[in-house]
Amino acid sequence: MMRSDARRNRELLLAAARQIFAEHGLDASMDEIARSSGVGNATLYRRFPTREALIEEVFGDMVAAFQGIADRALEIEDPWRAVAWFMEEVFTLLARDRGLNDLMSTRFPGAPALEAAKRDYYETAAVLIGRAQEAGVLRADFAATDIVALIWSLSRGIAATATVAPDFWRRQLAFFLDGLRAEAARPLPRPPLTYEELDQAMLHLRHTRRST
Repeated sequence: MMRSDARRNRELLLAAARQIFAEHGLDASMDEIARSSGVGNATLYRRFPTREALIEEVFGDMVAAFQGIADRALEIEDPWRAVAWFMEEVFTLLARDRGLNDLMSTRFPGAPALEAAKRDYYETAAVLIGRAQEAGVLRADFAATDIVALIWSLSRGIAATATVAPDFWRRQLAFFLDGLRAEAARPLPRPPLTYEELDQAMLHLRHTRRST
């Protein structure tokens, strides 16, 4: 059983990490997390020897929330309303938390439980998309991997307008949703990313962020 002081230190570290990751993204300074928590660096690295271990602990329940959104969307009878509600709920969460935005748009091989949960989420989203396509209300060439591409597209706008117009992303999402309607479909220049291509792109984005 964890000692009470060890449990307190762990809770302080997780609370500080949640706040700092939300404000500054997942590349935020580990030293700053330790400093903000009032717990020493040695304790931080003893509890969480890698950044990925800390991220996995901080965001496990948040990734579960994404799965919950997808599951609830499947309960909505109208297929188009289900897709639109799903997208709005997902981006409501992402707009509030820069770290969560980073997590869902990049890969973290050192956090296997989170990566498995994310894959489950996208598989459920694929079921939701397929249902809307079968109903003829969602363009047939939209794929679950396109959701990540949308996160990439909107994330810069979310960051740029966070202190100016924090709900501006809703306008951009509305444009996007209109383009997803079956009656708006036009031939696209290339197919969607495969899951393998998506993994490679997310890993590249992660490495690019860490090197800047």
